[in-house]
Amino acid sequence: MTLRVVFRRIVAVLLWLVVIMCLAATIVPQFLDRIYYRGATSGHFDGARFFNSDGSDDDTRPVPGGGGRAGFFWRQATGRDGRPAWPDAVPVRPARAAELGPLAAGGMRATWIGHASVLVQTPKLNILTDPVWSDTAGPFGFGPRRVAAPGVRFEDLPKIDLVLVSHNHYDHMDLATLKRLWDRDRPVFITSLGNDALLRSAGIPARNVYDCGQCPGVAALDWGQNTIVEGAQMRGWQARPIGAAPFTRVSVVRTHHWGSRWLSDRNRALWSGFVVDVPGSGSIFFAGDTGLGDGRWIDEAKAAAIQPIRLALIPIGAFRFVPRQMQSAAHIGPIDAVEVFRRLGASTAIPIHWGTFRLSYEGYRTPPTLLAAAARCAGVPAGRFAPVRIGRPVAIRSLGGGAVSRVDRAAVVRCLDTPAVEAMR
Repeated sequence: MTLRVVFRRIVAVLLWLVVIMCLAATIVPQFLDRIYYRGATSGHFDGARFFNSDGSDDDTRPVPGGGGRAGFFWRQATGRDGRPAWPDAVPVRPARAAELGPLAAGGMRATWIGHASVLVQTPKLNILTDPVWSDTAGPFGFGPRRVAAPGVRFEDLPKIDLVLVSHNHYDHMDLATLKRLWDRDRPVFITSLGNDALLRSAGIPARNVYDCGQCPGVAALDWGQNTIVEGAQMRGWQARPIGAAPFTRVSVVRTHHWGSRWLSDRNRALWSGFVVDVPGSGSIFFAGDTGLGDGRWIDEAKAAAIQPIRLALIPIGAFRFVPRQMQSAAHIGPIDAVEVFRRLGASTAIPIHWGTFRLSYEGYRTPPTLLAAAARCAGVPAGRFAPVRIGRPVAIRSLGGGAVSRVDRAAVVRCLDTPAVEAMR
C-alpha cells in the first residue's frame, strides 16, 4: 500500500467524521442547542427563535444540489461540487501603522481587512466591522481557510473604539479575534439580540445599555434600536431619532439572513446591519450579511441615518450555488448590491464579503467583475463603488456625487445577457 493510498484513506476517514458530527448536530440537538436570548415575542421573535419578518422561510429550505445538509457539507469537504478552482493564496500588502494615523477634520478612511472585516477611521472613531483574523472560518479550526492574509496585521491596528458584530456565523463572529480586541483596547461592541451571550462566553462583559453611563463592553440591541457612543464611552440608549448631536449614534437595522453556530441552534440569536452616524463625517452603513428578502430593509436603513450615507459596506459574494445564479436566499449578489447602493443614496460604496473565504460556487474574480458590469448597466458613475484591494487604505470622498437614476432590475439583467457574463463562473 503506497503512502498516497494511506493518505487518501486517512482524509476519507476524517471527512466522514466531519459528516457524522454534522449529522449528530441535527439528530441530538439537545447536546448542541443553546439558548442565547430570552425575551418577549415580537414581529421577528417567536419566544424561542428569531425569523425574518418579511414572511420568508427561505433560510430553512434544503440547500441546492440535493442530499440535504449532510450532502452539502460532504460536497464542500471533498470539493465534488463543480466549483471553479480558487487560488490557494493571493498576494496582500498589509497596510502599515503609519498609513493608519489620525485624520483631519471631516476625513474618512476605509481599509478592507478581508471578507466583511473593514477598518473605518474618522477623526472621532476607529471602527471595525465583523473582525476576523483567524485562518479558518469554522469551529475547532475546521471550515473554509482564508486565501488572503488580513489587510492589516493585528499588531498594526490603531486603537479600536467601536466594533460592530452583525451575526454569529463563523466568518463574521470570530471570538478569538474579538477577545484579543477586548484585551487590548476595551472597545464598545454593538451587536444584535442574543449574540452578547456568545461574546460573554469568550470573556467579554456585557453592559446594560439602559443604565450604563460610561462603560465599554457589549451592547445587544433589537432592530430599530440605537445607542450613543463617544470615543469608547457608551452614553445610554434612545428609542427614537435624536436629531443632530455632538456624539456618535449606532443604529441596529433589519437585514434578511439567519444565524447559527452549531446547526441545531439555528436562529437563536438575531442578525442585523448597522448605521453609524458620526458628527462632522456623515453616516456609515454596514450590511453585515444579507439576502434581498422584501428589500424594504434598505429604505429602513436609509431612514435610520441622521445624516446622508457617506460610505456603504455592501456584500457581493457567496451568491451562486447553482450555475447562472445571481443571488441566493441569504446573500445578495452584485446586481442587487447595485440596487442597495442606489436606494441608500450613498456617496461611496465598498464591495465586501468576497475574495477571502471560499463559501460558494462562483469563481474568485466573478463578484467584482460582475459588479462592474452591473454598475455600468445600471448607470452608476465610475468610482462610486470604490475599487478597493485588501490592505490598501482608501480615502472616502466627501458627501455628494448625485443620485443614481432607477433602472429596472429586469433591464439590468437583460443588459448583462452577454457572452462575457455567461462565461463567468
